[in-house]
Amino acid sequence: MKVSRALISVFDKTGLVPFASRLNELGVEILATSGTARTLQVEGIPVIAIAEFTGFPEILGGRVRTLHPKVHAGLLYLREKEQHVKEVLTYGIQPIDLVIVNLYPFVETASRGGTFEEVLDQIDIGGPSIIRSAAKNHSHVTVVTDPADYVNVLEELGRNAGETTYKLRERLAVKAFATTSSYDESITKYLSREQAVSDRLVLDLPLARCLDYGENPHQNARLYGSFFDYVSQLHGRELSYNNILDISSSVALISEFTEPTVAILKHTNPCGVGSDPSLKRAWMKACSTDRPASFGGVVVVNRPITLTLAQAISEIFVEIIVATGFETGAFSFLKKRKNLHLMRILQWPSVEALEARSVLGSILIQEADSPNTGGLEYKVVSSRPPSPKEIEAMSFGWKVVKHVKSNAVVYSTEDCTLGIGAGQMSRIDAARIAAWKAREAGLSLRGSAACSDAFFPFADGLIAAAEAGATTVIQPGGAMRDSEIIKAANARGMAMVFTGIRHFRH
Repeated sequence: MKVSRALISVFDKTGLVPFASRLNELGVEILATSGTARTLQVEGIPVIAIAEFTGFPEILGGRVRTLHPKVHAGLLYLREKEQHVKEVLTYGIQPIDLVIVNLYPFVETASRGGTFEEVLDQIDIGGPSIIRSAAKNHSHVTVVTDPADYVNVLEELGRNAGETTYKLRERLAVKAFATTSSYDESITKYLSREQAVSDRLVLDLPLARCLDYGENPHQNARLYGSFFDYVSQLHGRELSYNNILDISSSVALISEFTEPTVAILKHTNPCGVGSDPSLKRAWMKACSTDRPASFGGVVVVNRPITLTLAQAISEIFVEIIVATGFETGAFSFLKKRKNLHLMRILQWPSVEALEARSVLGSILIQEADSPNTGGLEYKVVSSRPPSPKEIEAMSFGWKVVKHVKSNAVVYSTEDCTLGIGAGQMSRIDAARIAAWKAREAGLSLRGSAACSDAFFPFADGLIAAAEAGATTVIQPGGAMRDSEIIKAANARGMAMVFTGIRHFRH
């Protein structure tokens, strides 16, 4: 489609002058709104003010500029349709073949805390209207909403004697509709910010990466959103779908801890967690819980990786190391492994974050089970209260068990996990598997805390924990048989606390 006339109305004037200058060289007549026109006129680029083109002034302080039949008819008319051609001739409508529009900075104004009136004033009306008209008629009109596309448009015009291809127009039209959709969603979010529940959910997430495949090789997959605002990849091949899931889970887990801590995860489940002022000792504690399961796992650390820690980790095969940073010697040492992913944590998840999952044509939304920054709250329900050391052990395990797939039981000391029972259909099996894991690792559970993500429905799970060596139990409580379970704890001299908070993870 030959481009003879262009309409330009932009807030972001990046690259505008050289772009418009080249259009002028190609013989394209340029129409522009007042602010854009002034910018071009200063540079000596010929331009026709939109008010001159329409014969109607810009009014209401610029709120009405391009909302005029001469503009929209010039964009929307179908060049091949005889009736349209007759009408535009009758009413003196001139075709507009190219639109360059970007919108008022609504999001930026809202993000910097502008007043309600300031933010409202940045809701663009004419811009989205022009974009939609041009994009609807992309068979004949080229619409550009991003300065990054100026080069492509100029290349096509130069290569094709002043014409653009349908392929380019179609791609830019899709981008244009995505732009207006995103803009409207931002406005909706802002205006509904005081509402507890919105009656519609519109997801507007940019494509972050096309992945080689999904959870399995036969599944296609993509990543959308701001994942790389939270972590950056410093080394290694392209991340897979499963890598991204594991990294996300690892950051969520390690964010629970303020003291120097190392955690190892596999298939999003913790294999072991250890805390110690010495990161190497923290690693040894984490690794001792389930060394075989650590093979091929993800290591996450809430401190920069030291060379000593890097050398210790390298004694086993791991796929990913996630940390707040890497000391120079450690990074040089680790990057020798070409396929090892090294990820740096840039920011922690928001405590106000939401989680989404797709289910049968729907999306489930919930608040994230965020870290409890106020410390552990509980009610002692046993005859014997827990000792200070037992409280520390319960607190440690409680941070971990919420990140284990349900049903979950974790045995812990005040600074490390001893056994983890994950994803079992019965809670007693989770307790028994966690104890078996500890025995396999040669770890004693004597004096440990048994941490259960949900209540024990029967006394058998607690009894299994007691027989394994646990002396204290932390659980939400709330079972029909709570009194029986409390009685079983007292009979075995165990301390038990209820938190009133469940940590199911499906």
